[in-house]
Amino acid sequence: MDETTPLVKNHPKTTRNTRLFLAVFSAVLGNFNFGYSMVYPSPVIPQLRVIDDPNLRMGTEQVAWFGSIFTLGAAAGGLGTMLLNDRVGRKLSIMLSAVPSTVGYLLMGAARAVWMLHLGRFLTGIAGGMTAASIPVYVSEISHPAVRGILGSCPQITAVCGSLALYALGLVLPWRWLAVAGEVPALIMLVLMCFMPRSPRFLIAQGNEADAHRALSWLRGPGSDITAEFSRIQRSVASQKRITWAELGTPFYYKPILIAMVMRFLQQMTGITPILVYLEPIFQLTKVSLEAKYDAALVGAVRLLSIVIAASLMDKAGRKALLFTSGFLMFLSTLSMCMYTHASSFPALNITSTPALHATPFDASSLIPLISTMVIIFGYTMGWGPVTWLLMSEVLPLAARGVASGLCVAVSWLTAFVLVHEACGLFVPFLFFCVVCVINIIFTAVCVPETRGRSLEEIENFFRTGRTFTIRES
Repeated sequence: MDETTPLVKNHPKTTRNTRLFLAVFSAVLGNFNFGYSMVYPSPVIPQLRVIDDPNLRMGTEQVAWFGSIFTLGAAAGGLGTMLLNDRVGRKLSIMLSAVPSTVGYLLMGAARAVWMLHLGRFLTGIAGGMTAASIPVYVSEISHPAVRGILGSCPQITAVCGSLALYALGLVLPWRWLAVAGEVPALIMLVLMCFMPRSPRFLIAQGNEADAHRALSWLRGPGSDITAEFSRIQRSVASQKRITWAELGTPFYYKPILIAMVMRFLQQMTGITPILVYLEPIFQLTKVSLEAKYDAALVGAVRLLSIVIAASLMDKAGRKALLFTSGFLMFLSTLSMCMYTHASSFPALNITSTPALHATPFDASSLIPLISTMVIIFGYTMGWGPVTWLLMSEVLPLAARGVASGLCVAVSWLTAFVLVHEACGLFVPFLFFCVVCVINIIFTAVCVPETRGRSLEEIENFFRTGRTFTIRES
């Protein structure tokens, strides 16, 4: 042994992700509820069109509002979370979303008039907007770069699971019991989140460094060395300040905010929300041979498969590769729907006026809309679904993250409202969605940065310097 050999060997301290995974699971139960709520009308609308009670029976206009008013609530929830995220924090914002969700489902489960159904949908929309604006930010801020890609996909994964659960339960439960079941995930989330830590970045920004250190230490597990990571977060927060309107005109702020907002806008312009909300009416209108409710459940299973694939590739293939693949698949499938609906000469009726139909005799050509819709949703859920949520939480600067994420959600859901409420015909909408997919591919190539394997501080520095993914230690 020479004098350069250390007397005590320092074994590297590894990060344990068990507690981090538990915190993420607790939070994303809110997204499970969001996915469940968004597609709630799909199996319920056919029942409410033919219900015996005249006070609950819905006509075309009432069905349109039942499908679309959720998006107005989501926009309102997103705007409200602009203030909540930075004032009470990401964790409490997530927990507060359980209130409108539970009240909304109580109203729908006990509804005696159509206005109660509409109000319940609006309240569940508010909860959805709150979770969409706060959960991705919370997950991103508590995760470390090695797993942030796959964990950043979890909000979308659980939203897909929520939608699939709704489709599956819709096969066996009447609409009132579907509303009762919708209360469960939000209540479980509320209980679990009581035991989870707040975001270390938020706590440091509030001056609670001791609490932030404890929160980060808990998240990384016993014996983890968090010194370097904690210092990095401190430097990042210290470089932030309260922004002014003039500073929003600098590239450091406006570039990532515009990228996030345009991505959320284009995400909705692909038509994913009206397709999911009116999935069963679309299958009825295109005369798919199987019963529409079974088709919807099948599409939900495909959606789950695609999000699992996307999550496994997020930190391997990178964000942009998934966006390109997603855009190309959606382009091909929307193009095939355009050709099918044009050749079949479907009437340009509002989807919400589609009468309840029974299964038709098997026709091989009726598989085209089913397979095309499955590929649309498969493609969306592989890229433009989860990656958009993840990139929003990654690229937004810390000083504007709370406000900007709420603004992005509001833009997204106001766009969705227009598309869902004016869901007229099939050929023209799918032609429009096809063109949007081409725009998405071009936007990805020109404007979207690759953030795979980068810390949030490195991503901020990229927009600050415009040159490289490095951190200036000074």
